[in-house]
Amino acid sequence: MSDIRVVLADDHPVVRAGLAALLGSLQGIEVVGVAVDGREAVREVVLQRPNVAVLDLQMPGQDGFAATREISRVAPEVAVLVLTMFDDDDSVFAAMRAGARGYVVKGAEQEEIGRAIRAVASGEAIFGPGIAQRVLRFFANPTPAADPFPELTAREREILDLLAAAMPNSMIAKRLGLSPKTVANHLSSIFTKLQVADRAQAILRARDAGLGIRRDTP
Repeated sequence: MSDIRVVLADDHPVVRAGLAALLGSLQGIEVVGVAVDGREAVREVVLQRPNVAVLDLQMPGQDGFAATREISRVAPEVAVLVLTMFDDDDSVFAAMRAGARGYVVKGAEQEEIGRAIRAVASGEAIFGPGIAQRVLRFFANPTPAADPFPELTAREREILDLLAAAMPNSMIAKRLGLSPKTVANHLSSIFTKLQVADRAQAILRARDAGLGIRRDTP
């Protein structure tokens, strides 16, 4: 049986080097590419055509969520395994919706990471122990799908709602007690997650979903 070919993406040099060494030491797994952000990860996947892409979520430029969506589009045969420090519900389910087949939290044992890579490479879905319990509880007791943009965090959805109400960044910042730069950073993340090019497209998407309506001026 040929080795499972892996592309690894993480923006922290020490973590990236450590993971590459760890994965390279596992029998039957070969690291064929490394990347420092989402865009580079997509490029390496297209060039190397690995069996598995192991991605962190929070990376500069294009994050792991956007990279997962892009890989699912341009190389659907490549399984994405998320390996990250974030284990909150927003991150877990946003990654799943983006197309990830597995989700493991950093700090997992070497054997667990190897097992996850082999599982997603063979077409299975796999989650770390704590993540698996959360997924099972979610499907056992599903919540109503009231949120039109589940990939957004609560803060991002709040900002999108205000944006849809035609508020400028300065007013959004004042309303939420944030700096204008923080609002701008959130908007950049919102545009990426919604796959829109600019403010106008985001407003249209938000208003179509019922956001920004009947809001009192501050």
